[in-house]
Amino acid sequence: MNDLSASKSVPALAGMLELARTQKLSFTELFQFAESRSATGQRTEAAELYKSWIAFNEGHPFLHLVYFNYSVTLRQLGDIAGCIHALRACLKLDPKFGPAHINLGRAFEDAGIATQAIQQWRSFVELSAESTADRISHRLMALQHIGRVMENAGLLEEAETALWQAIELRPDKTEAGQHWSALRQRLCSWPILVSSDHVSKRQLIDSMSPLALACYCDDPLFQLARAYRYNKSFVGRPDISGFPRKTPKRKVGTGQRLRIGYVSSDLRDHAVGFALREVLELHDKESVEIYAYYCGDPAPNDPTQARMKSAVDCWRDIAMLGDADAVRLIAGDDIDILIDVNGYTKHARTKIFAYRPAPVIVNFCGYPGSMGSPFHQYMITDEHIVPPENEIYYSEKVLRIPCCQPIDRKRVIAEKPSRAEAGLPENAFVFACFNGMQKITEDTFGQWMKILAATPGSVLWLLSGNDSADQRLRKAAENAGVAPERLIFAPKAPNAKHLARIAVADLFLDTFPYGAHSTAADALTVGLPVLTFPGKSFAARFCHSIVIAAGIPELLCTGPENYVEKAIGFAKDPGSLDRIRRALQAGRETSILRDIPALTRRLEELFWQMQEECERGETPVPDLRNLDVYYDIGAELVQENTVFCEDAAYRQRYLEKLAEWHDFSPIPADNRLWTTPVASAS
Repeated sequence: MNDLSASKSVPALAGMLELARTQKLSFTELFQFAESRSATGQRTEAAELYKSWIAFNEGHPFLHLVYFNYSVTLRQLGDIAGCIHALRACLKLDPKFGPAHINLGRAFEDAGIATQAIQQWRSFVELSAESTADRISHRLMALQHIGRVMENAGLLEEAETALWQAIELRPDKTEAGQHWSALRQRLCSWPILVSSDHVSKRQLIDSMSPLALACYCDDPLFQLARAYRYNKSFVGRPDISGFPRKTPKRKVGTGQRLRIGYVSSDLRDHAVGFALREVLELHDKESVEIYAYYCGDPAPNDPTQARMKSAVDCWRDIAMLGDADAVRLIAGDDIDILIDVNGYTKHARTKIFAYRPAPVIVNFCGYPGSMGSPFHQYMITDEHIVPPENEIYYSEKVLRIPCCQPIDRKRVIAEKPSRAEAGLPENAFVFACFNGMQKITEDTFGQWMKILAATPGSVLWLLSGNDSADQRLRKAAENAGVAPERLIFAPKAPNAKHLARIAVADLFLDTFPYGAHSTAADALTVGLPVLTFPGKSFAARFCHSIVIAAGIPELLCTGPENYVEKAIGFAKDPGSLDRIRRALQAGRETSILRDIPALTRRLEELFWQMQEECERGETPVPDLRNLDVYYDIGAELVQENTVFCEDAAYRQRYLEKLAEWHDFSPIPADNRLWTTPVASAS
């Protein structure tokens, strides 16, 4: 604050304090003055006025609202204790004032007292049982906060219960349902979606996040349409009037470097960070200039982040910047090609891309599917994940590198433990899966039980979820006629030790429809064969691509039945797996999977291709036609949840529904299934 503004504000504040002391400052004038001071960063003055007004206006009918605003100002000043005192005073005056209950719980949470935060919200849930629009709104908020805090504390079943109460209260609000379905996947609570008298299955499907949907079904058209709907609701159409569209700078043929920006919350010790760190180190600095925009949590003493910071030309932490400020920063850096490495994953900053801070925006590496947005123009993948005939499942223009799973060949691997040290029986055949619990579906688990039943003496080694999920899987095994002790759960371990221990298993069993990604690359890196079969969607074809890149196509299956048959065959003839292990080891360093220099050169070729197209005015426009129609049809078909379906049958189901819809109300042609010839023939 400069001297002039300070001289003007002091008498103004003094005058207001006098009016407050003499009870001549109206409620409206108080709020106007305090909010104007807060808006210009003078929150101390606002707090001082609130405090004085409260002291001399004890009988005012709106005193509770003044206490509430006072608490907000104190929280902005970092005075959590003062904020809590003000909120308690507010609630003494109006015990049913929902916003105060919500904020008091948040204050306790910020103070590190999660238990008291939950108790505060629960008390309001009980208090607000009677139905008024205002109380329902705050009751919903309280239940969502309870679910969120309990989930973060690892109390998943308790979180699920609170979120279900929120869903039944307002099934049209998708936030609680989004977390609830993802929690049930992590808990292996099958069936995942369970309707009630108050909530339909369609409403539960509508609330699923795009990532959770990829774990639920192998339906790439519906996944694209869901991403499109999710983008519309989550990002919408921000006001970009103050952000002029970036035009391309002429770089092709000038000798200038392309400026590439990677945006991600995972540029740290994380699967995505592990995948990208050698790529960043290998970029040709005579061809490209690399900017990294980190939007994740602080990562102190993180070796992955340290390597990345050393590798890139410019590192920027945008975690604490609002979207508009982050956009201005990126635009000011004159980025030519901006890469979204998050997609729709945790801590994503998707709204930044909606402002188009660079002429070209790319979906790559962090998210297994199409963004379905109007501003992601390209997607980088490979020919096995998205063969040409499957490009209709993506709104972006598809470009390809040799393998969509980069790896870091410098990763540290600890000394291989014995089976006893890993908690495994010495002479058993060990099937393993180190995918997250959310990827284990009821059908995949059923296939595993068939495999175990046919191979006496074998065991299944899984990453531990929480105790509840582990016990639920053991109970499911028992119900399938398999001794529960044949399921062995591996505790969490440091990355180097985890990489070492997985090598003691015999065969990795992939999940479907969301298969292994970096986990498969890890297994193959240490010589563990991976058995998989491809579906139609990105997530269901990723592991298939990695196995091909590793040079062991004999581990590919045609479908679930062939998968079960091959797994049983390998367990009965372990020698056949030994031959695969030897082939894997012999071709390890020459495989496509480990040729990271070639992958990086191809990436740079694609960057220059995008730049050329941009300079020619040929940057692709995302194809979003008829996605609302595909969504409604997909939402109907996915309720049947046909887990595995041949591509021809899958497309025929959609075509039949499209024809029915077209007969009722004509659907304009698109470039997916409802092409002009098909539409004309209907």
